[in-house]
Amino acid sequence: MPATATVRLHPVDLARVASVGLRTRRVRATLSALGIAIGVAAMVAVLGLSASSQAGLLSEIDELGTNLLTVEPGQTMSGEAAKLPEDAVPMISRIGPVENVQSTGEVTAKVYRTPYIPEVNTNGLSVHAASLGLPAAVSTSVAQGQYLDAATATQPVAVLGADAAQRLGIHHLIPNQRIWVGDQWFYVVGILNPAKLTPEIDTSVLIGYESAAHYLDFDGHSTKVYVLSQPDQVTSVHNVLAATANPATPDEITVSRPSAALIARAAAQSAFNGLFLGLGAVALLVGGIGVANTMVISVLERRSEIGLRRALGATRGDIRTQFLSEAILLAAIGGAVGVGAGVLATLAYAQVKGWETVVPPLAWAGGLGASMLIGAVAGLLPALRAARMAPTEALRTA
Repeated sequence: MPATATVRLHPVDLARVASVGLRTRRVRATLSALGIAIGVAAMVAVLGLSASSQAGLLSEIDELGTNLLTVEPGQTMSGEAAKLPEDAVPMISRIGPVENVQSTGEVTAKVYRTPYIPEVNTNGLSVHAASLGLPAAVSTSVAQGQYLDAATATQPVAVLGADAAQRLGIHHLIPNQRIWVGDQWFYVVGILNPAKLTPEIDTSVLIGYESAAHYLDFDGHSTKVYVLSQPDQVTSVHNVLAATANPATPDEITVSRPSAALIARAAAQSAFNGLFLGLGAVALLVGGIGVANTMVISVLERRSEIGLRRALGATRGDIRTQFLSEAILLAAIGGAVGVGAGVLATLAYAQVKGWETVVPPLAWAGGLGASMLIGAVAGLLPALRAARMAPTEALRTA
């Protein structure tokens, strides 16, 4: 007798056969796929929200400008606090690519809403002498009132940073609004918007240099210089700032780039993703156990089907392929639903925050691929068990 040729199922027929168990046991299949969907949705949402958050932050940094540099005094060789030379600001302004130079000087004084508040309740606020063009240099503006000018910079007049105003309970300026600075009243003439690149401005009470020297015994030394350079010359300016600010001892000068800290913060967010991805992986594993459980029960319930197919000529490979494909199809459906849910969650949250929606290919492709892999692993043992059934045994025990 001639050998019987092995007939393989066409992929379309294989998909139809594999879907029989899912279509006849819809509730069980739905619950199993739900576990996979939750795990994949968690993974996609975590990666998508992280990428969208980073894109939003980097876009915000680009809008604020990445060409801001700051100059501060460091320490002397003996470990004492260094000071910026009094001519540091005009010296820095002579650097060709520098477009704007402004400064602040820390003043030894405490600030309160009234003199009757206990001294320990400082609210974490500081007093700084400030140059007249500071808001433009630190990418902020006046929210209420006005900023210091040549006249008010010599008087007991103050401008509040955004957080300073909140902590002092001053939400709206009123005529003759006053605060207690040092040991006398200062009039509040303005409140600034948040300075996102320079948060130290937000918690500051800003007064003029001349006013600080006259009323609060300020020594006149700037403690921080803000330098705006041409965007394509930031690195070059950075390299010469220390030597320009203090030619005698440039090692006592610290130069930093505020936007670099925000970029580092965007990158650091990925460190927290591991925890949430781990939770998503646990949910995916639980879903895989659900798929395995569904397939084991399916094999037991469909012994008559297995026996009949074997009696009609289906090989062990055909039975194994059928049940393995069914498990993969079940997991793939759950994975697809999870990817969709994760993308929608990312889209909704990004829209609320005003971020660009970013879903990395690794998120959706990895989620779908992981779900199918979990399905294959979960369905392998039940598929092998079904393939090992003899036709007569399967029909007899059905």
